[in-house]
Amino acid sequence: MIQISQLSKRYKNAEEYSVLGLDLQINEGEIFGLLGPNGAGKTTLISMLSSLIKPTSGHFSINGLTFQKNGNQLRQLIGIVPQEYALYPTLTAYENLYYLGSMYGLKGRQLKEKINFHLEVLGLEKFSRKKLDTFSGGMKRRVNLIASILHDPKVLFLDEPTVGVDVQSKNVIIDHLKKLNTLGTTIVYTSHHLNEAEQFCTRVAIIDHGKIIVEGAPKDLISQHPESHNLEDVFLTLTGKALRDHA
Repeated sequence: MIQISQLSKRYKNAEEYSVLGLDLQINEGEIFGLLGPNGAGKTTLISMLSSLIKPTSGHFSINGLTFQKNGNQLRQLIGIVPQEYALYPTLTAYENLYYLGSMYGLKGRQLKEKINFHLEVLGLEKFSRKKLDTFSGGMKRRVNLIASILHDPKVLFLDEPTVGVDVQSKNVIIDHLKKLNTLGTTIVYTSHHLNEAEQFCTRVAIIDHGKIIVEGAPKDLISQHPESHNLEDVFLTLTGKALRDHA
């Protein structure tokens, strides 16, 4: 589904590359986790794959389409849930979703049914006419997710989709994502919640300094490191315990 070859990105005036010579293949139907410390290059990689920023060098394709040749078609194939809320705080949940859904060409009864279905499944139906700025963090995360899947994307990019939410919201979000995956959506997911990633992902890649250190199924990576009892242990073994604060 996603083929990446020698993909690199160095931002203007930056001394180092955020992503450097990265090769990766993500298969159709996978739930693929991109894991790494702060500043490892996860968000930059997802931003390139989502066509939000241009690579410095290298190339990638999604379902055989490239941004250079098939930009509009490629954008129709993908959905993205960014770290920050991509919503209008003074609009209601329904108004946000109706507007964003219409940008994907959805309209009329089809759009209304999709909005109502996802609002109900994610426990937001009774809040649909409330303004976003009255919502809790977990509620905003759920609306943010709905906005990205109304057009039934073949590939869904998730950048920290459960950060800062309550346990119940996280559980509902993960369950909904698993259902989408069983219906054929390929998921690419970043998170600092290693236990969540271990349970959620079919395969993961650990990235540091813009390069992939290791990739594989979580259980295989754990078995390859006898001193590790879980994915978090593997992560710390490979990336170290030093703080990665950056501004």
